[in-house]
Parts: sequence; structure tokens; C-alpha cells
Amino acid sequence: MKIAISGKGGVGKTTIMALLANHLKNDGHEVLIIDADPSPHMAQTIGVKDPGRIIPIAEMKEMLVERSGKTPGSPFYNINPQVDDLLARYMVEAEGIKLMVLGAIQEGEGGCACAENTVLKRLLTKLLLAPKQYVLLDMEAGVEHLGRGTIAGVDLLLVVVIPSQSSVRTALKIKKLARDVRIKRVGFVGNLVADPADEEFLRQGLSEPPLACFPDLQAIRHNERAGQPIATVADQLTTATQTLLRNITGA
Repeated sequence: MKIAISGKGGVGKTTIMALLANHLKNDGHEVLIIDADPSPHMAQTIGVKDPGRIIPIAEMKEMLVERSGKTPGSPFYNINPQVDDLLARYMVEAEGIKLMVLGAIQEGEGGCACAENTVLKRLLTKLLLAPKQYVLLDMEAGVEHLGRGTIAGVDLLLVVVIPSQSSVRTALKIKKLARDVRIKRVGFVGNLVADPADEEFLRQGLSEPPLACFPDLQAIRHNERAGQPIATVADQLTTATQTLLRNITGA
């Protein structure tokens, strides 16, 4: 199953995806996480040793241009670049969870990064084709990636939302764009939910109940500040994680 996650910046999508990955791994499933955020920090969250050593593939500009076949001064590049060797070269593993830190190409005043993006998208497609794994895709905050149709092949998009008006507005916009690019299923996940009033606020604002609601725990913040993996506090969130997984799989 291929599951992507998105939401407004700072809502805790990386934490929730790491909790889901940890639970799936403990249930005996093979799990691959693709960190496609421009500021990736999934490696620390799942317990990769020395996460600072990992360079996102999107930042390997020379390698990406070379792999695309683009030559200086030429507008032409290979639209079907070879990426199979990159899967083994840049994949890491921690506590039984595989991780590929993809990152995201930034297209600003420097001009179009079409050749580099072609390599990244080809690599992402290859990763999403893994038939026997749970593939979890941690996307950049916001909705821009949906506008580009980058993740149209996933089975489910989880949209993380906290009890605030701005987060609810962003979540609804993400759902609309997800439908536009024909993502099969879209579901909301509540986070930083302190009480039943927060749950009701989300249900009313989203016009549907979230698949699960994760509590606002001080332990999560302390854990992140200490640089500890999410598995250290996962037991405190077992109920919410199990509820989410049950609603995802229908089991």
C-alpha cells in the first residue's frame, strides 16, 4: 500500500508518519519511507544514526544533471533516466525501517530545474512501484506538490490537521486538489487534539470525522528536542496509531 501525508507546515505530519511506520514494522510489515520534504528530518525521527550526514538527493545537483543527460547550453535531456542504482546507493535503514531522503527541487529565481526534477520524479515512481512494501511518502507542507500531480499514483493521502482555522482551510484545499489529480482516497488525521471540543471543532470544520485524533503530548516535544527516535514514546500513542491503521486498512 502506498500512503502519502501532507498538511500545513508544523502540524506534525512527520511525527504521525513515523508512528505509523513504527507500528507497521512492529506488526511484521516491510516499510519504506520516502522523505520528500524540502527540509527533511524523518531520519532523526525514526532513529537513523548521525542523520546530519545524509544529503537529500534533490541537493545533489551535479549528479542529477549528469544523470539526466543534459549538457551545458543544451535544452535537451533524457526524459527516462536510469535511476535503479540510486535506490541501493542512497537508501538507509534504522530499526528495521528503510528510508530514502529525496528532498524537493526548489524552483526559484535560478530558473527551471526540469532536468533535475525529471530524475527525482523517475526515482519517486520507482520507489512507489515496490509491490510488497508499505511505502509512506512524507510530502512538503502545503498544496504545491499536488498541483504538479507528483503523487497521483498513491493509494491514500492522509492530510494532517490541527484544531485551528488556518489548518482546516489548508486541509480542505489539499483535499480538493487531491481529487483533481485523481488520488483514490483522502482522509484527515487530527493532531495536537487536547479535548473533545477540539475533536468537535475538527469534525465540524472538515464536515467529516478524522480517521484518528492524536493527543497533544508534551512528551513528543521533549523527545524531539532530545533528538530521540519516535519509537521512544510510541507506546503513549498506541491507541491513536492503531485507530488510524484500522481505518486505513479496514481491518
